[in-house]
Amino acid sequence: MEMIDPGKPAQIFEEMGNKFSELLQSGPAKDFEKNAKALFSSAMGRLDLVTREEFEVQKALLQSACEKIEALEKRIAELESARKEDPEP
Repeated sequence: MEMIDPGKPAQIFEEMGNKFSELLQSGPAKDFEKNAKALFSSAMGRLDLVTREEFEVQKALLQSACEKIEALEKRIAELESARKEDPEP
């Protein structure tokens, strides 16, 4: 039996679905299988999940915003320092 990496939820859900299908295939409950799959799909649809691609895009945007904030903070510090050194008349 293959080990499941707990850091990969997609793998866990896939394995759960596979095991669930195997159990239902061996029993006479085909209608139950359809209903259970619909229930499982509905439950998964209600979870607030994003794709890896969406996550990576948001991660890149956040990193860019952080870099801009750091640059602006540095610029403000430079301007404040220059103002202290050269007081207005």
